[in-house]
Amino acid sequence: MPLVTAPTDTELKIIKVFAEGDTKRHLENLGILPGGKLSVIKSEAGNVIVKIKEGRVALSRRLATKIFVA
Repeated sequence: MPLVTAPTDTELKIIKVFAEGDTKRHLENLGILPGGKLSVIKSEAGNVIVKIKEGRVALSRRLATKIFVA
């Protein structure tokens, strides 16, 4: 399922990231890559705040729809 529709307060595994170039590298630098774990803290109006490792990252709806989790 796309990250934008994922439930909150549940640990999720990143399955696929549909991004290219600089966007993909930026997400990888944040720790958002296949096989990684994250949890959705808050999802509002399509924008998503996730906890990944020891930090929090805010993602726009556009980016959150490119990240698939299970």
